[in-house]
Amino acid sequence: MTFTFRTVDPLQDAELLHSWVTHPKAAFWMMQDARLEDVERAYMEIAADEHHHALLGLQDGVPVFLMEKYDPAHRELVGLYEPRPGDVGMHFLVAPTDTPVHGFTRAVITAVMAHLFEDAAVERVVVEPDVANKAVHALNEAVGFVPEREIHKPEKKALLSFCTRERFAAATGVAA
Repeated sequence: MTFTFRTVDPLQDAELLHSWVTHPKAAFWMMQDARLEDVERAYMEIAADEHHHALLGLQDGVPVFLMEKYDPAHRELVGLYEPRPGDVGMHFLVAPTDTPVHGFTRAVITAVMAHLFEDAAVERVVVEPDVANKAVHALNEAVGFVPEREIHKPEKKALLSFCTRERFAAATGVAA
């Protein structure tokens, strides 16, 4: 599967993103009760933030997933671990569908990771999914993440995990 990426347009994409983040399958995104205006505001804040970026993943020009990347020295994980130069944080959300395609989510996380590692400055990807999100832990492991420890964030208990470009390449066969 081939994906392309484009920056989220907070106003143009808000309705689409709202339908994704409020879907029952997006419970771990923690926006279940968000109103359209809440989603617009959240993504306008991200668009204005030099340390946080939101991208849509497209398949044949159609948005099929959301990816966020952030600088963990400035967002999300400040004070929760010791960031290294070359660290980048990541979140991803696959669009809900009534017709799941086997292997699709794994293809998405692989594309997200490859996209992050296209930046030569990125040495390691950091994630902090909810400890209860067993499905994403398995996906993370499949692309080379190694869990380090549980951390307590204000909104959740999270599993802090890391993936180097070498581990990603070894796990997926994708050059990073």
